[in-house]
Amino acid sequence: MERQELKKELDATLDARRELGPEYEAALVDSFVDKIHTQVRRRLAEDRLATARGDGPSGSSADVGGFGERFGFAVITLVLAVPLTAIAAAQAHLTGLLVAWAGVVAVNFTHAAKRLPRREPGDRPA
Repeated sequence: MERQELKKELDATLDARRELGPEYEAALVDSFVDKIHTQVRRRLAEDRLATARGDGPSGSSADVGGFGERFGFAVITLVLAVPLTAIAAAQAHLTGLLVAWAGVVAVNFTHAAKRLPRREPGDRPA
């Protein structure tokens, strides 16, 4: 829902509350929340469809692989790295520790590299 539309809906809800009184407040709030929920679901569906088409969310490919995905991936790899580090260090000492963390770094590097823009042969660096 666009910001202007949201403001209009909120103003209309508040006006209706003033006219109808506090006994209708819960119903008005529920109605407003339902409208927002419907708009959010529609927006998510549009973003998923655009992503499936390769356009990215809302027609923008810049948001694909955004901060949320990168942060989530980093957190997951660090959470998994803790027991991996403990097991590797217990079994193979310093060598196991180094190999485990080399793997963690390699996985994160590979994940980050897949989002880098690809250069065509003959392209010159900027």
